[in-house]
Amino acid sequence: MGKELQVNIAVNLAQVRERIGEACARSGRPPEAITLVAVTKTRPIGQILQAYECGLRDFGENRVEELEEKRPLLDNAWSADPPRWHMIGHVQSRKAERAVAVSDVVHSVDSLRLAARLERFAAQAGRILPVLLELNVSGEASKYGFAAWDAETLAAFETEIEPLATHEHLRVCGLMTMAPIVADMEQTRPIFRRLREIRDRLRERCSWSGWEELSMGMTDDYPVAIEEGATIIRIGRAIFGPADY
Repeated sequence: MGKELQVNIAVNLAQVRERIGEACARSGRPPEAITLVAVTKTRPIGQILQAYECGLRDFGENRVEELEEKRPLLDNAWSADPPRWHMIGHVQSRKAERAVAVSDVVHSVDSLRLAARLERFAAQAGRILPVLLELNVSGEASKYGFAAWDAETLAAFETEIEPLATHEHLRVCGLMTMAPIVADMEQTRPIFRRLREIRDRLRERCSWSGWEELSMGMTDDYPVAIEEGATIIRIGRAIFGPADY
C-alpha cells in the first residue's frame, strides 16, 4: 500500500509541476517564482512523509490543533532539512500564541486584533513572524478577510492597516485570498487579478512592507492564479487525492 501511494503522490506532483510550468510559460515567469504549499489538512503522517520524499518543502495546515499534532512528529524525521509550515486557515485570536509557536508563516491575518496578538507572542518568543494579510475581494459573506471588494472598502482597509507599520515582530510579506468555488476556473480570474492590483497599489502607497507575496490559487484554479501573478499556491487534492473527512 505504501509503495503504491508513493507512486501516486509522485505522479500527481509531477502533473502539478507540469501545469505550474505551463502557466508560468503563458505568463512569462520562471517556475522558480512559485512556492508550492502542499495542504496537509486531514492527511495522515505517511502521506506527508512521502510528499517530503518527493521533494516538497512547504506544507500548509488549516487548524492550529492539527499542526500542533503533526509538526513534532515530522520535525524529528526532517531535522537535517526541515520544511516550512504555513498556517493557511482562519486563526482565532485566542489561539494566536499557539499559532506563533508552530507556524513559520501565517497566511490568514484578517484583523488588527489578531495581528496585535501575533506581534505580542512573536515578541515574547524573540522572533520575526512572516505574515500575509487575508483579503475578501469577492464580497462573499462566508469568506474571512479584510473587506476589499470595492473602492470604499479598499480605502477603509488601507487606512485600517496603518498601525501594522509599527509592529516590530511581524513582517507583512503580502496578501492572501480565497476565491469562490466555481465550475469554470476562468470565473476566478477577476478575483485573482483584483488581489494583484491591490498588492500593486499597496506597493506604491505603503512603503513599510515589500508586498512581494500573493498567496492565491488552489487545486481547481491554480493555473489561472499563476497567470494573474500568484507567488504562492496552496494545493491539497491534486497532490494527495480526494480528502477523507
